[in-house]
Amino acid sequence: MSFTKYEPVRFRSPEYIAVWSQQVAATSCDISKDAREAMKDMAVSGYPNEICGLLLGRIDADGWHVSEARQVTNMNIERASDRFQLDPAGYQAVDRDIRGRDVEIIGVFHSHPDCPAKPSPTDLDGAWEGFLYPIVSVCEGEVLDIRCWEPHDDTQQFHPVLLTEAVQ
Repeated sequence: MSFTKYEPVRFRSPEYIAVWSQQVAATSCDISKDAREAMKDMAVSGYPNEICGLLLGRIDADGWHVSEARQVTNMNIERASDRFQLDPAGYQAVDRDIRGRDVEIIGVFHSHPDCPAKPSPTDLDGAWEGFLYPIVSVCEGEVLDIRCWEPHDDTQQFHPVLLTEAVQ
C-alpha cells in the first residue's frame, strides 16, 4: 500500500508543514508490544472514524515508557472521520483506576483514517507539552504506520520522537 496515496493535499499545505519540526526530540519512547497492538486494534476497529485514548506508563530522563494503551470515547460526533475530542469522563475514569499503581497518564494517542501519521494544526491546538502523542495511520482498514510526536510550546510545533519497542 502506498503512503502517498493517503496523503491528502492539506498535509502538503504550509499550515500543516509548519506544525512539524525536523528536529527529532532529545528523548525517545518505548511502547510495549501489548500497548502497540492495542492501539493498532482500536484504530482498525474504529475505522473509518478517528479513535483516541490514553497512554499509561512512566517518564524518566530517557523519555516515555508506555506499558498500556486504553481507548477513551471520541466525543466529536460531527467530524469523527477527521477529528477527535477525548471524553473528559473517560480521562477521569482511567485516572481513578490507576491510583495506587506505579503508572500515570503520559500521553494521548489517536488514529488518522486514510491519512498519514503526522499531526495536524488541530492536533497541535489541543496538545499538552510533556505528553507523548502517537498517531496511528489506518488506511482502508489496515494500519500503515505509527509515529510519535512531542509538542513544544516554545516553537509551536510537534517534534518527532524515536519509537522503540519495549523489552518485556
